Amino acid sequence: MEQKSLYEARELVAQVGKIMLERNLTDLAGGNISIRVEDKVVMSPSYAGTRKFWQLKPEDVLVLDLQGKLLEGGGKVSREAPAHLKLLNGFYPQGQAVIHAHARNIMVFCATRQPIPPVLEYAYKFGEIKLAEYARGGVHGEQLAENVYQALKGQEQTMAKQAAAVMVPWHGLFAVGKDLYSVLDAVERIEVNARCIIYGRMLLNDEDKLYRSRRDLAKYLESAGGEGE
Repeated sequence: MEQKSLYEARELVAQVGKIMLERNLTDLAGGNISIRVEDKVVMSPSYAGTRKFWQLKPEDVLVLDLQGKLLEGGGKVSREAPAHLKLLNGFYPQGQAVIHAHARNIMVFCATRQPIPPVLEYAYKFGEIKLAEYARGGVHGEQLAENVYQALKGQEQTMAKQAAAVMVPWHGLFAVGKDLYSVLDAVERIEVNARCIIYGRMLLNDEDKLYRSRRDLAKYLESAGGEGE
């Protein structure tokens, strides 16, 4: 039964990688996807974009133990595996899947080191997407893993319901949640929300108007007793 679950998880990681590239939720230069299956972690390999063009087969997707030792798969373990393992070990069982994304519009906020406030009803439940501390000298190592983990602590309830996310300056988005379907959905909602902020600022040419729009959305949702879809 575990082997079947592992194979299904590897199939899903391969499928989600293709979807992310097609929908500009990541690029060829980076991004990683992982799922915890009991005491194993299924994860996209290094160079999934630059050498595989995100056209992964299930056997390309790696199977690791919880310490990051390679058990199955034909590729190399990503330099960002420590971050995925930290999140999947530290937030389990609320967090069972992780996506690191180079989503096109989110990267604008990473580059300018600005948080992403919710301006759309369907993104309101994620709250403001904040920035983790930059991992100087260790962007792909243990310090990155620790910084992302610390930035997401306290959001376990959000993970259990769907997903929680944080940005790393100049680097990208990390999202962790109850399953890979929910995490992928969250990444796209946050990406569309980011695009609306960028275009809204150009359209309105007035930051105060956009702020009032966010404030009105919050009041509406609070009075309706909900968080959007």
